[in-house]
Amino acid sequence: MMRLNLVLLFAVMASAMYLVGVQYDSRRIFTELDKARSEAHRLELENERLQVEKRAQTTPARVERLAREKLQMRQAKPGITTYVTYSEPAAP
Repeated sequence: MMRLNLVLLFAVMASAMYLVGVQYDSRRIFTELDKARSEAHRLELENERLQVEKRAQTTPARVERLAREKLQMRQAKPGITTYVTYSEPAAP
């Protein structure tokens, strides 16, 4: 009878220790999940901000201004346009 009580006590203690371990792992995983969700939300906001910035950088007026200022380009006009003609090479 005493041996059975010891075995049962050991089983109860083992199951209690297992339960504590499972609860700890569950809380740790939940914390990691919460951190991952927060990071995903932060990245979504960052992506939206970058998309808005990208759209602002590619407006036609900005591209034209940069072409004039940085690349020294100007609009094509008939008076300054050079036309290139293609002629067939002479037959041998």
